[in-house]
Amino acid sequence: MTAIAVSGAGGGVGQSIIKALAEGPYRVVALDSSPLAAGMYTTGTAYTIPMARSAEFTDRVLEICAAEGVGMFFPGLDPELAVVSAAVEEFLAAGVYPVVSSPEVVAIADNKYLTYTALRAGGIPVPYTVDMAEYPADAILPAYPFILKRREGGSRSADVYMIRERSGLDAIDNLEDFVAQEYIDGEEYTCGSVNLDDKCQGVIVMRRTLRSGDTHKCFSVRDEGIEACVRDVMDLIKPHGACNVQLRLRDGVPYVFEINARCSGTTAARALCGFNEPLMIADWLTTGIPPQYEIRETTVLRYWKELVVDNDDVTELAERGVLHRGGYRPM
Repeated sequence: MTAIAVSGAGGGVGQSIIKALAEGPYRVVALDSSPLAAGMYTTGTAYTIPMARSAEFTDRVLEICAAEGVGMFFPGLDPELAVVSAAVEEFLAAGVYPVVSSPEVVAIADNKYLTYTALRAGGIPVPYTVDMAEYPADAILPAYPFILKRREGGSRSADVYMIRERSGLDAIDNLEDFVAQEYIDGEEYTCGSVNLDDKCQGVIVMRRTLRSGDTHKCFSVRDEGIEACVRDVMDLIKPHGACNVQLRLRDGVPYVFEINARCSGTTAARALCGFNEPLMIADWLTTGIPPQYEIRETTVLRYWKELVVDNDDVTELAERGVLHRGGYRPM
């Protein structure tokens, strides 16, 4: 049995990875900066850690990995990806395999204008996108209505605006930090992939509906055109581990508008449909078992579940920074 650390236990991505790994033989160590992160209480062991911007982040994660015999680390928060990617050799020297893409891939995925330019150069259909740092001098805006979103970072629907006329731009502060993206009026899909040894080992396509920027309902489907598009993206940018592609379908053509070089908040839903990204990656890295999956076309509906935690456990995690008696399960 191998111990695996998963960070971002308070967010949808980290919790999704923890849920997916629960189907395997691995002991999971949950990490987050907050003792009130729900995912911290769903595993047997949890630690609070500094945020990614802290100079102590890497050293603290490696210290925990050494103490718990962790041999693999899944970062679950976007700000952690660049930090972990830059420190891959440090992790490997400590005997910990970080499941993360190269700094170049992380940068492309985090910057929506770089995503646009990289995919367009590779012949991948993408919505016309303008870097608002060039506006108004050299920028030709997309046709109205178009989407305005932060060039880098961004989370769910935060700082995403539908602009219907030029006056809509006047209400946006720091406009130079945004990109303007052509609005593709069509069904939206979130697609997961597993990438190992510079090869895409599998793809799952899920049509989805959103609520507050999060996937609320998703439907696994088989669509050869979308699967081929996702594989083309993977062949072009060469990510490592899980990589998520978001796209919209217009007139039968998939237009890719975002890439996440990590697992996603729908990772657990994909596992329920027969495509368990973290488990396939962990099995490959620990035992050499090739990724195996059998996708079931089904519907996944999300709903809130309550997790009741002893106050003593919350206090212990907050005061000591470590808890060894988690393992609560949502009712």
